[in-house]
Amino acid sequence: MAQFYSAKRRVTTRQKVTVTVNDLDPFGQGVARHNGKALFVPGLLPGETAEITLTEDKRQYARGEVQRRLNDSPERVTPRCPHFGVCGGCQQQHASIALQQRSKSAALARLMKHDVNEVIAGQPWAYRRRARLSLNWQPKTQRLEMGFRKSGDSSIVNITCCPVLVPRLEALLQPLHDCLASLKAVRTLGHVELVEADNGPMIVLRHTASLSQADKEKLECFSHSQNLALYLAPQSEILERLSGETPHYSVDGLKLMFSPRDFIQVNDGVNQQMVARALAWLDVQPGDRILDLFCGMGNFTLPLAKRVASVVGVEGVAELVAKAQDNAQRNGLQNVTFFHENLEDDVTKQPWARQGFDKVLLDPARAGAGGVMQHIIKLSVGRVVYVSCNPATLARDSEALLNAGYQIQRLAMLDMFPHTGHLESMVLFVKTNN
Repeated sequence: MAQFYSAKRRVTTRQKVTVTVNDLDPFGQGVARHNGKALFVPGLLPGETAEITLTEDKRQYARGEVQRRLNDSPERVTPRCPHFGVCGGCQQQHASIALQQRSKSAALARLMKHDVNEVIAGQPWAYRRRARLSLNWQPKTQRLEMGFRKSGDSSIVNITCCPVLVPRLEALLQPLHDCLASLKAVRTLGHVELVEADNGPMIVLRHTASLSQADKEKLECFSHSQNLALYLAPQSEILERLSGETPHYSVDGLKLMFSPRDFIQVNDGVNQQMVARALAWLDVQPGDRILDLFCGMGNFTLPLAKRVASVVGVEGVAELVAKAQDNAQRNGLQNVTFFHENLEDDVTKQPWARQGFDKVLLDPARAGAGGVMQHIIKLSVGRVVYVSCNPATLARDSEALLNAGYQIQRLAMLDMFPHTGHLESMVLFVKTNN
């Protein structure tokens, strides 16, 4: 016999319990134990006890929200940002930097089954040189919202300050909002991207309807008054430069040109250290021939080319290959070549791979390099440095190298995004003799 349930029967009483947190996950949630399973509680730190209400109770885990915190951890700090707790951009401003780094390192060590040998970090504030802000016109209030999405919500938090942004970008927030709010096309704005290049700030404005000449003139005047480059994006695949120079950034004393849509590392301070550490881990020698996979515009490739006999950079995006070639020429590097290839294919069969390589570096996207690992193994190089923005795919890909006779010699946690749940890392694999 079928049994039907009314809406009232599906409503359950939210249980109240007192718990003590013993761990912090990479996303800034306190982790306690309740009824033999993990209980995740946002806002609590290790050592803190609180009265909480269960909001979700699954077979393997539960979630709760704090009703009353009974004590404070010595590593609890006052968040610098007034939007913290509402804005979804940062999750860990209430935790000390030392605690944030320990919790991320511990999570990485568990995944990789290897101790973290070092933490590569820069300044914890004013580090972010790129950000995308959502734009939304509110008919009820007749105001333009500009900011980040709320935590667990699609609505926008109006951002008036952001202490993780580099100072020049943070200083642009209010004047940029005022300028955009004054446009006739204010109702058809999609988002705005802020980028800090070495030669000044850059803004990309996405709009879904044509801008009037008056609006364009107003934007151009704003760009000159703020000494920034301004690009318009009437469609996702179209980019129109309204003012300013082509942006560039520096790494290892080299100048790399890029376009507003090109990927660059958000944290310049950590990027400089990361590149230097990769070169040291590879133990680059003047006679080396090195392969750089997922090379992008040459962030690692060009610093390598300054020190070795030859470097081959391989990238799956044709536009980035062209940009890398241009950057090599601009920096006077003649011993580096770039190729556009499908990195899922066996690159060892390409003519440029017949000479072999001494060492390999790879820096894939979040999906990792699952289809590439067997090709790297076929090259039988002595050292492999893997730079990762996703520890889960790193752990998966590492198994192939470990099973092929490589060992993890160094593991570093890259604190690329302090105060957030992003966990980045780099690993040195060395081939054993047996």
